[in-house]
Amino acid sequence: MLEARSPWMDDDLQIFRDAVAKFADAEMMPQEAQWRAQQNVGKDIWRRAGELGFLCTDIPAEYGGAGADFRYEAVVYEELNRRGLSGFGQGVHSIAAHYLLNHGTEEQKHRLLPAMARGELIGAIGITEPGAGSDMKGIRTRAVRDGDHYVVNGSKIFISNGLLAGLIALVVRTDPGPGSKSLSLLMVETEALPGFRVGRVLDKMGLHAQDTAELFFDGARVPATNLLGGAEGKGMYQLMSDLPYERILIGVCGVAAMEGALAATLSYTRERKAFGQSIFEFQNTKFKLAEIATIVRIARTFIDECIRRVSVGELDTVTASMAKWWITDMQQKILDECVQLHGGYGYMEEYLVCRMFADSRVQRIYGGTNEIMKEVISRAL
Repeated sequence: MLEARSPWMDDDLQIFRDAVAKFADAEMMPQEAQWRAQQNVGKDIWRRAGELGFLCTDIPAEYGGAGADFRYEAVVYEELNRRGLSGFGQGVHSIAAHYLLNHGTEEQKHRLLPAMARGELIGAIGITEPGAGSDMKGIRTRAVRDGDHYVVNGSKIFISNGLLAGLIALVVRTDPGPGSKSLSLLMVETEALPGFRVGRVLDKMGLHAQDTAELFFDGARVPATNLLGGAEGKGMYQLMSDLPYERILIGVCGVAAMEGALAATLSYTRERKAFGQSIFEFQNTKFKLAEIATIVRIARTFIDECIRRVSVGELDTVTASMAKWWITDMQQKILDECVQLHGGYGYMEEYLVCRMFADSRVQRIYGGTNEIMKEVISRAL
């Protein structure tokens, strides 16, 4: 299949892409089945990724990052998601790092970001609760100031990187009032933290290698210096300002998964024989693949423009919301078609398209459901 080089790519990025691809093939793919079985990727691969410079690539060098731009982050997400490596929760890690970068105090940034870039401190985001998802008005986790600490009580659910996380950007209610100014973000360092525990690593439809977990806080004492930005009541603003970044990460992963599934399906249909010829030679197969290739090319063109906009600081919330809902809807459609073209083998987990199909379903839910995306878009019409 002819693939056009993304307009934001250059020779330095191609060298970086080759290095990420080599890392994924040599050090991640051989462990992927084990990661799925144990429901997490372990901490060693995080440290290795940090050692190679693949974490926090768009964080300034003064805070321990690579000092590059979002294009480098996009390359990492693309190479992993084309291979179905969905357990390594780098997206959530990067978003947590950007909360620090964009809203943290200088002390917080200098203390925490270098460890995140080295993979020594794995990031997570603690928003969702059993009774609160897209609507954060229902958040009940409380943080009450007590001297130099906040005492945190409550629980979170569906937290990506929840088992391995050493740093959680935790949404808490610092004021009992119902308004948005009652929410704050605490950067909770979990190691040896009394009153904090990880509950179940949750059994899911897909993302079997991802340590999505329940978190519990029972009188956990978090230093007041870990309040993001040093001021209460700014949690909603801090979360909202970084939503376009989060939603484009989801879109990048979705396009890469579609491209990986298309490549795998082309290979399968050319090799698989039926009635004396390859499945690819049947008109229905060729037409289906033509439709898939067209949708994937349109998605690639759209996400390339979004990547460019992020890299120069021009991406708006509406465009990010459009990309998130449309790409993830198309991802589900494309993966369904690819499974069908694999026949019975498409239902077997040993095949990439089967795992990708199950993984793709949650893309339409997290980062704000696609229904919320349409609400955001409609308000701008």
